[in-house]
Amino acid sequence: MIEPNNFRKGKGICFWLFASMLCILTAYAQDNQARKAPAYPLITHNPNFSIWSTSDVLTDKATEHWTGVAHGLTGYIEVDGTLYRFMGKDAPHYKTIIPHAEEGKTQVSYTVDGQDKGWSALDFKASAWKEGPLPISDNKVVGGTFWDSDNIWVRREFLLDQVNIDEPLYLKLHHDDNIEVYLNGSPIFEREGWNHRFEYFDISSKGKALLRAGKNVLAIHLKNTAGGRFLDFDLVTKLPSDREAVAVAKQTGVEVHATQTIYTFACGGVALNVTFTSPLLMENLDLLSRPVSYISYQVVSTDGKQHAVKIHQEVSSDIAVYMADQQEVQGWAYNDGGLSILKTGTVEQPILQKAADDMRIDWGYLYVAVPSGKNVRQSVSGHDRQESSGSAAYRGKSLSLHTEFSLGQVGAKSVHRFLTIGYDEVTAIQYFNENLRPWWNKNGNRSFETQLHAAAKEYKKLMRQCADFDSTLKRQAKEAGGEKYVHLAVLAYRQSIAAHTLVESPKKEVLWLSKENNSGGFINTVDVTYPSAPLYLIYNPILLQGMLNGIFYFSESGKYPHPWAAHDLGTYPLANGQTYGEPMPVEESGNMLILTAAIARAEGNAKYAQKHWKVLTQWADYLVAEGLDPKTQLCTDDFAGHLARNANLSVKAIMGIASYARLAEMLGLDDVALKYRKIAENMVSKWMVLADAGDHYALTFDDPNTWSQKYNLVWDKVLDFGLFPKHVVDREIAYYLPRIKRYGLPLDSRKNYTKNDWIVWTATLADDQETFDKFIDPLFRHVLETPSRVPLNDFYDATTGIRENFKARSVVGGFYMKLLAEKWGD
Repeated sequence: MIEPNNFRKGKGICFWLFASMLCILTAYAQDNQARKAPAYPLITHNPNFSIWSTSDVLTDKATEHWTGVAHGLTGYIEVDGTLYRFMGKDAPHYKTIIPHAEEGKTQVSYTVDGQDKGWSALDFKASAWKEGPLPISDNKVVGGTFWDSDNIWVRREFLLDQVNIDEPLYLKLHHDDNIEVYLNGSPIFEREGWNHRFEYFDISSKGKALLRAGKNVLAIHLKNTAGGRFLDFDLVTKLPSDREAVAVAKQTGVEVHATQTIYTFACGGVALNVTFTSPLLMENLDLLSRPVSYISYQVVSTDGKQHAVKIHQEVSSDIAVYMADQQEVQGWAYNDGGLSILKTGTVEQPILQKAADDMRIDWGYLYVAVPSGKNVRQSVSGHDRQESSGSAAYRGKSLSLHTEFSLGQVGAKSVHRFLTIGYDEVTAIQYFNENLRPWWNKNGNRSFETQLHAAAKEYKKLMRQCADFDSTLKRQAKEAGGEKYVHLAVLAYRQSIAAHTLVESPKKEVLWLSKENNSGGFINTVDVTYPSAPLYLIYNPILLQGMLNGIFYFSESGKYPHPWAAHDLGTYPLANGQTYGEPMPVEESGNMLILTAAIARAEGNAKYAQKHWKVLTQWADYLVAEGLDPKTQLCTDDFAGHLARNANLSVKAIMGIASYARLAEMLGLDDVALKYRKIAENMVSKWMVLADAGDHYALTFDDPNTWSQKYNLVWDKVLDFGLFPKHVVDREIAYYLPRIKRYGLPLDSRKNYTKNDWIVWTATLADDQETFDKFIDPLFRHVLETPSRVPLNDFYDATTGIRENFKARSVVGGFYMKLLAEKWGD
């Protein structure tokens, strides 16, 4: 789901110049072996600890958090004294030229009253204006100055002792929305739209001539057009880098597996293999919840000679902050029982003080650990570090955690090393106003060092288990859907898992809580759970229970008083009650009933349903009353707007009622089962008349000139209800095939946009591999060609492949529907 104002703004991303897309596709055509994914998973555990490479070559860009902010992992290999960069890219560093207040809060003058010419001038008298600290926003959580009007005028006066004309000058700017910037009364920058975070704009050509020794003023007019409001700014200069002349290792290959991403490089006379492993094996909840990944290095000589080799791995403290360059961090280097450990986190530690979509964690601690030894050295460094008088080794901003491995002389026999990188959230989730620790420390009796020791001890065993799992998954996916389907399934695996957090509820139940990444930031959204479900039904249905438990509690406790199921539990990480603006009564009630029946199918019994029978009955009765011909309301495809008489939503209601009948049957409630089964059968007969549009079934019951993917029909096949005659599916599939675009079948007749998770569900309705491939081939093509370099996005233009919105969402777990259908169909 997506918050409407955010969607209104987010659509602006889509209107890229088509020529840019053609350039990217041309480059791809020249080297079509390079692209394996739009973005490559490196460290993947939960929404806070999720690091990706958004380029095909690991050295082309800095590694990023899923939101797009640099979360730097930078690697160098030293071969016979020559340094090669093989991972990431040094992020540029800047320093402000404006003296800051001692208390760290930058004060500005501002007004929301309209201004005539002259307000930006150096000698303008702003005595009637108010004063307040940066940032300026409509979000009280971020602090600073609150602003909720359409326009604001801001002045920041400052003194300079001198002006260095040899230094470049940048405007450091985070703005929402349209902005005009003046320096000493002259315009230096103007932009329509908004950005998510700080950008650095080179204003040297205009700005340096305007600066003067003594008094200066930066003046800004900001206009809000939709959605949120935000302003923070500075004048900075770029610091020189001592790494600009470093050679770049030649990447010779990249492979993506379910739990591992593997790169190979040529560096002088050696070959380097670098493997990122997040051991997300779902049958072991303790392991699944341990937020520790591995980076492994293997080096071998390729020219028959011996080479002196060192590995240098740098991990940025920016992984532990919300806004880089704004939050002070502290760092430690210490030993703990055979482990050498680096640790960093913010000084402030504002635990659970923020809840938003485009957010990074700024509480808890980042760790880098490696088995101690004489050939390993670790240190903390940074551009602005300072020695601390306390127990921390360093205190400053943008510190680097540096690990050096001395491999000695490397010849024909390969040399292998590894390190672990982990994140301790300390407190992960607030659940109905009670703070919950991560699952691995649910009883509060474990230190994070215990997790680091366990990870180091189990390294070899877990590498074998991950390799075995990856191989088995590929084999099973190939048998179910072919080679291209395998690739989609592999790319979806870590992404879906990493959009969740595992905690234990106060009632000692599993809570597997999703974050609705890049579509509102809601926590435990039911119609995100729904498409995600196939992955978890295959590998551990307890996790699917963990996605439903909080929603059941919300209703059964009386906290959610409506006769239908809730949409969400809040905004991540605060699960204190629904924050999405509208209910989705038929959608979410149908989802909860269908998924409860799917759990019963996976577990072979309906014990889970029995625990929640009263509220399941309530939701089933709601669907009986309102589900056949739904009134105007939202469904999971809410980005398409409100829709009345939605035929696909009606199918969901029918599947929900059939699910209730199946559960009643499994519980021995034969009269109840028969009653609701008959209701579902009667609804099918009516649906076929209402939706009939001749050669297909309509999008809405009142317009036969429309069509839509009826992906909800897949449960009739997967749960073996046998409600809809075969010719219904056959007619729909035949109608879809000629409407498939280059990158997939559009969602419906209104727009060219599509959802790749729903396409896989629709494809699963096909009876033969050839037809299935016709749906899957465009999705595979999209992975290889989309110009939107983000973790798999599920909502894009089916003709251009350009992202409409969404990225890094858990819903790609829905790619596993075909594998689930084959598993249950055996």
